[in-house]
Amino acid sequence: MSHKLSPVEALDLWQRVSVASVRQDAPDLSARQMALLLTVYLTPPPHTVRGLAEILHVSKPAVTRAVDRLSELGMVKRKVDDKDRRSVLIQRTVKGSVFLREFGDTIVAASDPDPAT
Repeated sequence: MSHKLSPVEALDLWQRVSVASVRQDAPDLSARQMALLLTVYLTPPPHTVRGLAEILHVSKPAVTRAVDRLSELGMVKRKVDDKDRRSVLIQRTVKGSVFLREFGDTIVAASDPDPAT
């Protein structure tokens, strides 16, 4: 059964998710970094800086900075494209997968209005 959230309900859920995420011992990602990470994990590969910039409607340097940070955290990795050695692919990692699975669990828990059940 689907429930359409009102804007206030959506903001309340986002606030609960945000509070829960800052309480966890996990990296504090910017909105751009999170959007990029979710895009890499939820859309079919291959992913390049150019392609991610087009999907997110942001500049390539902005994507590069986000990829740099996510790479430092081990959540994505760069790999030279074997088919076109001039191109660099942005790939998923186990650490990024675990982070997003746990973040998804945080969203599910925050969406429960009665956590005692």
